[in-house]
Amino acid sequence: MDIKRRMGFSWIFFLSAALFLAGKRALAELRYSVPEEVKESTIVGNVAKDLGLDISSLVARRFRVVSESEDAFFEVNPHNGELYVRKRIDRDGFCQGRESCLIELKIIVENPLEIHYVVVEITDINDHAPVFPEKQQTFEIGEHTLPGRRIQLHAANDPDAGMNSIRTYTLTSNENFEINIRQGDSEKIPFLVLKKSLDREKKDNHSLIVTAVDGGKPPKSGRLNVSIIVLDSNDNRPTFSQDVYQIAIKENSPVGTQIIKLNATDLDEGINGEFEYSFGKALRRKMYDIFDLDKVTGEIKIKGSIDFEENESFGLDIEAMDKGPNPMIGECRVIIKVVDMNDNAPEIEVTSLSERVQEDSKPGTVVSLIKVKDKDSGVNGKIILQITNDVPFELKPSYKENTYSVVTKTVLDREEVSQYEIILKATDCGEPPLSSFKTLNIQISDVNDNSPHFQQNPLDFYLLENNLAGATVFSVSATDKDLNENAAVSYHIVRDGSKNDLLSFLNINSDNGHISALKSFDFETVKSFQFQVVATDSGSPSLSSNVTVNVFILDQNDNPPVILYPVNSNGSAEGVEEIPRNVNAGHLVTKVRAYDADVGYNGWLLFSLQQVSDHSLFGLDRYTGQIRTLRSFTETDEAEHKLVVLVKDNGNVSLSATATVLVKVVEPKEAFAASDVKSSAKVDEDTDVTFYLMITLGSVSVLFIISIIVLIAMQCSKSPDYTSKYLQETNYDGTLCHSIQYRSGDKRYMLVGPRMSIGSTIVPGSHANTLVLPDRRRPSEEVGWRSVISLLLPTFAVITAMCCPWC
Repeated sequence: MDIKRRMGFSWIFFLSAALFLAGKRALAELRYSVPEEVKESTIVGNVAKDLGLDISSLVARRFRVVSESEDAFFEVNPHNGELYVRKRIDRDGFCQGRESCLIELKIIVENPLEIHYVVVEITDINDHAPVFPEKQQTFEIGEHTLPGRRIQLHAANDPDAGMNSIRTYTLTSNENFEINIRQGDSEKIPFLVLKKSLDREKKDNHSLIVTAVDGGKPPKSGRLNVSIIVLDSNDNRPTFSQDVYQIAIKENSPVGTQIIKLNATDLDEGINGEFEYSFGKALRRKMYDIFDLDKVTGEIKIKGSIDFEENESFGLDIEAMDKGPNPMIGECRVIIKVVDMNDNAPEIEVTSLSERVQEDSKPGTVVSLIKVKDKDSGVNGKIILQITNDVPFELKPSYKENTYSVVTKTVLDREEVSQYEIILKATDCGEPPLSSFKTLNIQISDVNDNSPHFQQNPLDFYLLENNLAGATVFSVSATDKDLNENAAVSYHIVRDGSKNDLLSFLNINSDNGHISALKSFDFETVKSFQFQVVATDSGSPSLSSNVTVNVFILDQNDNPPVILYPVNSNGSAEGVEEIPRNVNAGHLVTKVRAYDADVGYNGWLLFSLQQVSDHSLFGLDRYTGQIRTLRSFTETDEAEHKLVVLVKDNGNVSLSATATVLVKVVEPKEAFAASDVKSSAKVDEDTDVTFYLMITLGSVSVLFIISIIVLIAMQCSKSPDYTSKYLQETNYDGTLCHSIQYRSGDKRYMLVGPRMSIGSTIVPGSHANTLVLPDRRRPSEEVGWRSVISLLLPTFAVITAMCCPWC
């Protein structure tokens, strides 16, 4: 905490302000110090107060810290302007033994924009004791060695810095040795110095204790046991031309590259003057894997990988030891500086990734967080990140350097693209630039945004009458572009509010859309009907669509011809006709009238004489059923003739009926008398017939008016014609024939009997009795009037046939 809370650490304030009038930006620098290992939320100082900022405006001006480190140790309180410790600081781990441990912070306020630089010095506390790399060192020294002989000892290591680092080394009291300290690059190196010549005959082994003491309060220490073996030997040691050599090499230099060739001399002669080079005994083992020293020539070559990102410099202790009986050693230090090269491609790290994204995600939805880094330094470590392929995603930089968000750029549609591969490319600014790639696989999750779809609407189905009850007659099918349950379609028939009683005889399989009929349909009863099927998916919420189904019943030859005339009183098709003997050829004897409830070829009736007493006397029109004389009667011709007329339809399996006509030939006077008798009898019957005829005509008129009213109501409430319509007509030319007209697209089709319209044309590829009629009416008028005619004409036909057989 600050001075007011008396935390016991020093606070140093330094302010040097330099104003630059470029874009209204001000720069200032503050300097603080804080001990390591202090608690979180410890107050370092009041930055706003020291900078003279208005504390009440700090929140509005977005008063904040922008740290150059990846994980900031400090943060500011925008409400009071205080700089405080955000997390515990380990100076020894963070600064790794450097004398000065500084953290530079950027303090930014906006409106107007100001940038203030704050330097926080992390001061060391004495939390580590000195430690020697080995607990025991053994040396051999020849007797008569002159005082001043120096033996390098292991240097103790203390992670603390400043006053808390190693201050001195001490040696146990003795009369032959003393401790001497040489200041190295970053550490104190202890040397054992011979101050008095040794006498092997008095004492051949000396055991000493070297103690490393730091400058903390209270001080901490570490111990090293030194064993001296006294030998009788040499009195001159090899010496190097320099105590310290400094050289620079490029990283990634190939193995075998010579770094330096050392030169040492020994004033002794013979074997005592010969020496070999070697690495110092205190050298780290890793150095042996990186550098190779020729023990004869003194050449130092590269043996392993030189990586600036791992080590920016190396320090090698080299010894030259002669080959005398009592070897003497000379030492020097080689400092190798490594020059950085652009040898590391950027690294792309996916901090978080949403592998599945819903297709209804809004633009700007975060899909992934990306962090890039480069082990190189300077311009070699500057990175440019981009998306290389064409995808509906983009990069958004974060406030933190080298941190990005991958967000959606547009609305996604799984039905168009269900998976995306986002290719990220990171390129540094080195020469030549290096790049790396990363691929993100994004699956698009389905949402229920597509309703079932019918390929055709409306659907037209043609069904033969007399179908098997309970069997499947047709099916409907809808597709859904969604997946899984969102695409699972079920079907049902719309029955609510329907006035169509036929729907109760239809059943649909909800899984596959197969529709079955629970009864057989009769063309003569119903010719077409309509209903709606709804397809619903299983999504949440579910979506649905409907289709209109038009069913047209096709006729089968299941009705035999019915004889309308002649018919006698007991209902059999028999009649008696009397004609004068003096009639000429071509005289109409009678007309056989018949009716077939079927349509088309099934209702097309043909007449033939199955039995006749004299083929030369009577002839039968095969289409109209008219019986005429072929010649005049002679005296020899019989007075009574029996004709059996066969009436059959033109179905695949023809059905037929017969009528018997008994023709009596009478003299003209008898014919006139018979005619008078018939006229007299008919006068009595006319009254009853006229009465029934009036009732029938009245009923038909009422039926006609009701049909007109119904037609008008239907046209007012009905959408434009979307189905094929049937029209039943009755033609009278001696035979009741049916014709069925229906629409399909822009054409009208007609199924006719024996007589055809002059303006009709046969459609190629169709059945011979299917005609295309010119469409001269508006669709609504045509359907309406034909519906009325289809209701009324059969009734008129039957009444006419019954009341006026000779018409």
